[in-house]
Amino acid sequence: MQRYLFSRIIQSLLLMFGVLVIVFFMVRLTGDPAALLINRDFAGPEQMAAMRAALGLDKPTHLQFVDYMTRLLSGDFGYSLRFRQPTLEVIFSGLPITFLLAGLSLTIAVLVAVPLGIVGGTSPNSWVDFLARVVGLLGQVTPSFWLALIFIWVFAVNLRWFPSFGIDSANAYVLPAVALSVGGMGQLARLTRSAVLEIRNEDYIRTARSKGLSPRAIAKNHVTRNAALALISVIGVQFTYALGGSVYIETIFAIPGMGWMLNEAIRSRDFVMVQSLTIFIATFAIVMNLITDILYAAIDPRIRY
Repeated sequence: MQRYLFSRIIQSLLLMFGVLVIVFFMVRLTGDPAALLINRDFAGPEQMAAMRAALGLDKPTHLQFVDYMTRLLSGDFGYSLRFRQPTLEVIFSGLPITFLLAGLSLTIAVLVAVPLGIVGGTSPNSWVDFLARVVGLLGQVTPSFWLALIFIWVFAVNLRWFPSFGIDSANAYVLPAVALSVGGMGQLARLTRSAVLEIRNEDYIRTARSKGLSPRAIAKNHVTRNAALALISVIGVQFTYALGGSVYIETIFAIPGMGWMLNEAIRSRDFVMVQSLTIFIATFAIVMNLITDILYAAIDPRIRY
């Protein structure tokens, strides 16, 4: 286990370094950041040179990268021109909102999709199985941003059950969380159903039946526990996907989380903020994958070997 853990940590650190390198050079491949921050119709060569010097863009690229890594290691992610604050302060102000929204959406997806997939897989060709297949199909083909607009029109504008923007109350999270959960719900329903159908044909299930165990005991002690192994990795990935999908959902519902901040930074050409948010989200995705791999190996000893 220690060898497996050490190798996964080294791989995650290398992947994180690769993300930093890609983000650094992609920002510079999009053009001159100073030209994006200053209106060239009103700024002269002196102002452009001063802005490049302030951003450190007057140095060779390799020295810029060294300065960039040095600042990151010291916790300096830069200053956001859009929000007029250090980028880390802006990120941490929106972090709880985005995490809460992603957590609620994942909880809804798990509570709906996993029981539906288990019952559908243990009862093939039943009406529950048909419902599980429909949820799995519609969940994966329905865009969350389109569903969010439909929810606003039906439940906020016409029925007036929920607010259409902001997070002034607890029920303001209902529509965005449900809209964001649809994609994960579809994937979890299909995966759970497929895993249960595959496990039902295993030899140890036939052995359990021959020993006289009830269908409920088999489903609880054998089918569900083994199907959970396949769900662990997907649930971790789905939480990361929810963070990425929050860009659309938070923008539509005007929720001041990291997704809304990223959209605002892109619109205002705040490349420092875009760079910091990209690094933060990518780092979180890598850490989540590492935690998922460790949990998977702890539950299933075959992975460690």
